[in-house]
Amino acid sequence: MKIFPENPHYIEFRSRPIVVIGSGEHYGAVLNLDFDYMPYLDTLARDLLNQVRLFTGVYRELPGDFGITDNNLAPQLGRFICPWPQKDGKFDLDSFNPDYLERLHNFLRCASDRNILVELVLFCFWYNEALWAYSPMHPTNNVRGIGPLDKDLVYSMDNNQLLQVHESLVRKLVTEVNNYDNVYFEICNEPYSHHNNLSFLDWQHHIVDVITETESGLPNRHPIAINYQNRTQCIIDPHPDISICNFHYAIPDAVKENRHLNRVIADDETGFAGQEAEPYRKEAWAFLLSGGGLFSHLDYSFTCSHPDGTAPIRGATPGYGGADLRRQLAFLRQFLEDIQVWRMRPCNEIFAWNSGEVDAQVMADPGRLYVVYFYQNRDGITHSLSLPPGEYQLEWIDPTACRVFLSETKVNQGIYWQIATPSLTGDIALKLSKIG
Repeated sequence: MKIFPENPHYIEFRSRPIVVIGSGEHYGAVLNLDFDYMPYLDTLARDLLNQVRLFTGVYRELPGDFGITDNNLAPQLGRFICPWPQKDGKFDLDSFNPDYLERLHNFLRCASDRNILVELVLFCFWYNEALWAYSPMHPTNNVRGIGPLDKDLVYSMDNNQLLQVHESLVRKLVTEVNNYDNVYFEICNEPYSHHNNLSFLDWQHHIVDVITETESGLPNRHPIAINYQNRTQCIIDPHPDISICNFHYAIPDAVKENRHLNRVIADDETGFAGQEAEPYRKEAWAFLLSGGGLFSHLDYSFTCSHPDGTAPIRGATPGYGGADLRRQLAFLRQFLEDIQVWRMRPCNEIFAWNSGEVDAQVMADPGRLYVVYFYQNRDGITHSLSLPPGEYQLEWIDPTACRVFLSETKVNQGIYWQIATPSLTGDIALKLSKIG
């Protein structure tokens, strides 16, 4: 995979631009030995989705953390595997675990065979001291006893011993996966949880440099991502080797505020919006119809006991997943690829001045094709659009039912074209194709 040269807001994979939409498990597919990733990848391929996130094993969680039922990122006792081998119950940070590397390679091969992209997340911030105390890098857990007791000092340019461990791990993993064309790297998951994000950014940029330097002596180059913030942030002076800007729980402003950077803007994790499909479907449509190039849903229906994505969402699990949402996301992906969204641009200016505030997102190839996504249709509302005069085919789309439910041809006579939405409760999309 690489950045699409004709439009750097999108990914190119195997010689063609694509829309990247994933609905993956909670990142433990390799580090949790109880997770059977074959039916997982088979389900994603069958459901026509094409991206997953994968944690390396530097970070893991404890059963019950964050209210997640059957958390893949919290292996049971004795079922955790990571890049470093254990000696007498402690991790040897000076060598690498061949069993882990074999499992990683097999996962990447199987994903590649199914045309699934893998975001390899190299590091993750620890959200509390208990999680840091559980890490292989904690001084009580590694053979040499190196590393700070304070979790906020782990990712630092000042901690020379542990920094060398980080560099060695990155070089090893980058070298191991160099031949896979379906991999890209994320430096660290949710680093903005750190007490001093600016100093932490220096460490992240250093890791970017380590990746770039390592790949300079290898046959292939891979895209690199940094996870900047939840929802949105105006990114200032990004590292020149970063080509994907990740946000979690992203809103369209994340795209609008950073489109000038000419990088892929990604909604890299979803959650905390309830236990049904609707809010996550809406998030995907709104984000990608604002010009985002990648959407990665966190799908809690994939568990060790249900690796095919059929687990019910239970308890306080902070999100949703299931076949219904995956079907809706696949429909969106197919729709955006059919219209070749990479040949379009954000175009909310088609709403005329007298429309007032409109809760919608627009992508367009101006003068030829327009797609409008309305978050919430209100029956009988008329919108005033400023479009070139001429004949248009109108296709009204139901994102829930995954179908075009009304197709009609109309003529725009002048500057302000009054279009009334049809009767449909919920979100709705409109494709306007100019004829002739």
